[in-house]
Amino acid sequence: MLNFLLIVSGKFLAKIFQIFNLGSGSTWPGHIALNLNRYFIKDLLANSAIRTIFIAGTNGKTTTSSLIQSALTETGKKTIQNTAGANLLNGIASTLLLNTTILGKLDADYAVFEVDENTLPLLLKYATPDFVVLLNVFRDQLDRYGEVNTILAHWKTEFTTLPKNTMLILNADDPQIAYLAKSTQATVRYFGLHNSQFGDNKLQHAADSVYCPHCGHKLTFEAVAFSHLGNWHCQKCSFKRPLIETSSFIVYPLPGLYNKYNTLAAALVLKNLNLTDEQIQDAFTNFTPAFGRQEVIEYKNKRIQIFLSKNPTSFNQSFTTIKELRGQTLLLVLNDRVPDGRDVSWIWDVDLPDLDKFKQIFIAGDRVYDMALRIKYEGITHFKPFEELEEAVDEAVKHTEKDETLFVLPTYSAMLETRKIITGKSIL
Repeated sequence: MLNFLLIVSGKFLAKIFQIFNLGSGSTWPGHIALNLNRYFIKDLLANSAIRTIFIAGTNGKTTTSSLIQSALTETGKKTIQNTAGANLLNGIASTLLLNTTILGKLDADYAVFEVDENTLPLLLKYATPDFVVLLNVFRDQLDRYGEVNTILAHWKTEFTTLPKNTMLILNADDPQIAYLAKSTQATVRYFGLHNSQFGDNKLQHAADSVYCPHCGHKLTFEAVAFSHLGNWHCQKCSFKRPLIETSSFIVYPLPGLYNKYNTLAAALVLKNLNLTDEQIQDAFTNFTPAFGRQEVIEYKNKRIQIFLSKNPTSFNQSFTTIKELRGQTLLLVLNDRVPDGRDVSWIWDVDLPDLDKFKQIFIAGDRVYDMALRIKYEGITHFKPFEELEEAVDEAVKHTEKDETLFVLPTYSAMLETRKIITGKSIL
């Protein structure tokens, strides 16, 4: 009876949010439900035959989950997904609530959930998934997550409880992710880049995991993709990158080396769900980016592309991709709100080669002057800081040529704020 009341009231609350353009109701219904019934997620999943896929990692969760969901949908499967990016327990509970009947039945074949790094071990206490996809672990919001070893320790504890019929999809190029296979009875499959896709063996300044997770000896990298992802091995204990099941695919729907990893992870899941390469290729070819993840929006007859950049690795990869796309106009938006992390010192760990090649650089956000100082230390003087984001967006759009694209690199809350200015609508 309690769950029935929670579902009815939650659906009503979400509808009110939508009517008054206050968001999608992607968190509050679940927040209320979990406060009144801590087993709400477990109850709904136990009441259904739905198969569950959890995607976790510092970077790439939203894109990977969207790739999986879109392919399943195109092949006739009914799916539910936390599309608004609400990846805490309350967001997952809300997604389930909004997709049930009032009797708590989930009428879908698959639930595809991106899961916050700290939330994953909590969620595993209430749900035994069919798949867990682990993309990477980088430093991100140290004031909230702590160092990468803290996250991994929590994951290892819960992975010991996973049964053999759960499949772990692991990034073999991340040493810490690959090592998680030793902590579980679950079935393990690996993805990673083909050797031809790597660069040289030079580790970047922002590399996080350079020591062997088994013996603590410094790892040797024969080749590096970016950060600490690459072809690695330990000379002391012989722990090395495991054999990879999927290292290339026919089509990559989004530019950037980091999106190759997202594509390979999604493809490996889909193959293990018995989709053919042709089915996956068709779905990926028609793929539309998730909000803020290379999403393209038309605004005032100009083209804007948003690259969420929330830590050193994601910023570096976004910046590299924009350079490959020959970007000329750049808007950097740095916030320090709860979703971003209060500590913005990470901006000093980013690499900004050839920043002077951009014709115009605009800066905004709550910490606009911190970012301005960081840019100034690159020897750049042709940038314009704005204390008001809307003014920065309008000015940047005005100075973007009709045949060019305005590239925006925002932190998470800044991305939501930028999208609201451009589209006039909130997501959360």
